[in-house]
Amino acid sequence: MAKGFNSRGVPGMGGGINMNMIKKAQKMQEDMQRMQEELEQATYTATAGGGVVTAVVSGKRELAELTIDPEAVDPEDVEMLQDLIIAAVNEAMRAAEDAASQSMQKLTGGLNLPF
Repeated sequence: MAKGFNSRGVPGMGGGINMNMIKKAQKMQEDMQRMQEELEQATYTATAGGGVVTAVVSGKRELAELTIDPEAVDPEDVEMLQDLIIAAVNEAMRAAEDAASQSMQKLTGGLNLPF
């Protein structure tokens, strides 16, 4: 048999397809699916302005809830309220993204895979 071919005449590293690697890849895929479902069910909360604005974001990166303390409503300073809302929502979104990133790193063992 020619060099570089396995027993079935298929080019490769001599061993053909490694079933153990296939099983590991399938398990990783199942784990990733389960992790994705868990992340989508989670919620992430952030506040701004000392707690006068609270934003809750879902794992799907959707704003699920927004709470504004009446003290934060000043008709003379609408811009401040807008800034507080943006800050709270952005921080909750970052928390959701960080959780997803950390979960992915745990699952892939730190490999930088393009998911």
